[in-house]
Amino acid sequence: MPLNPQHTYVHLAEDGAATQLPGGEAFWRMPEADIERYGSGWLVSEFEFDTDWPTWEMHPNADEFVYLLSGSVELHLEQPDGVHKVSLNGSGTVVVPRGIWHTAKINAPSRMLHVTRGAGTEVRPV
Repeated sequence: MPLNPQHTYVHLAEDGAATQLPGGEAFWRMPEADIERYGSGWLVSEFEFDTDWPTWEMHPNADEFVYLLSGSVELHLEQPDGVHKVSLNGSGTVVVPRGIWHTAKINAPSRMLHVTRGAGTEVRPV
């Protein structure tokens, strides 16, 4: 049965099991303990953006695979030697290394697919 990753996230567990979860705001409204339970595997999710991200985020336990499905974005990655800007237009992929703070500037309405381990994710304002 086909899934829409904006409405149904998929958690890929260490043992290879795939669990469908409510996506979008329903996922983020779950109790923190439930969200953390899914932090040890890989979470596959899709988001639509029409404004810049209001926060920086950092995943300390794994790299993040970010795939632009449509639109135009500029990802900002805070590297030890300064902020690196990566432009994606139409489609494209960036692997954000673990421990690297990142945010996005939206140049045109965009859809992005994210695959990440959520455990320990940190967020700070832009």
